[in-house]
Amino acid sequence: MKKLSCLLLAGILTFGLAACGNSAAETTTASSQAAEATTAESTAAAETTAAETTAAESSEAAEAEVTDLSGSVTMSGSTSMEKLANAAAESFMAKYPDVTVTAEFTGSSAGIEAVQAGSVDIGNASRALKDSEKEAGIVENIVAIDGIAVVTDPANTVADLTKDQLVSIYTGETNNWSELGGADQPIVVVGREAGSGTRSAFEEILEVEDACAYANELDSTGAVMAKVASTPGAIGYVSLDVIDDTVSVKTLDGVEPTEENIKAGNYFLSRPFVMATNGEISEQRPEVQEFFNWLQSDEGKELVKTVGLITVD
Repeated sequence: MKKLSCLLLAGILTFGLAACGNSAAETTTASSQAAEATTAESTAAAETTAAETTAAESSEAAEAEVTDLSGSVTMSGSTSMEKLANAAAESFMAKYPDVTVTAEFTGSSAGIEAVQAGSVDIGNASRALKDSEKEAGIVENIVAIDGIAVVTDPANTVADLTKDQLVSIYTGETNNWSELGGADQPIVVVGREAGSGTRSAFEEILEVEDACAYANELDSTGAVMAKVASTPGAIGYVSLDVIDDTVSVKTLDGVEPTEENIKAGNYFLSRPFVMATNGEISEQRPEVQEFFNWLQSDEGKELVKTVGLITVD
């Protein structure tokens, strides 16, 4: 009996030792796996941190490279683009304090001549470039679209004009508003001076080049607005972005001069705003290239809209 008890006790001890051995092995394996998982997580975290640090450093380097921009950007040309050019210059200089942007307003043709002569970086033109200008190496960079509005003095009761009627007025065939359903009042034809981009665009669209009978030829958009607003019976044409309640804006062929109508091609008096360069943008100095990059950015497009123009996209 005593022998049997000893055998039973030995068996129990052997089983217990085996169980303990298995448990220890399992614990060791689990600990090893946990350690490996922790190491993997640490490695992944380190790699992620390193990648983020590299990306941040690259971004900071790129930003520093642009922020360090210095130099000058010079523009000359269209008076119709004065509002856009001044706003763009101010905003760009605020972003890049070490860059000076200046603009003169001498008319579209004069601006193209200046950029071709190399006296300015950008020639502002409120019209498409002529073939002869493109052949000379001048590049047409369209930065916005402008609608040309036809305006009269505020008391004028004629609300709409057809394209044919507008042609008839500006060529002198129709010279009294009564012929168009308005008051018995002489029509005073106001326009821009020779060389003006607005005048060139207006006359080209209507196909009345060198055929207009102007009573007044004025040298700026502002002058046209002031003359029309203060002269009974006057009619003129101006950029869409300068319109205010001092004049009466006419619909043309029943279409209002709105962004939607211009983009849809329903309003026939519209034209591009061009910032021309002598050669491609990529060939210009870094500050000039960045000026165009900024104009094409969301910030630049928002500025285009703010001054009453239409974005190109």
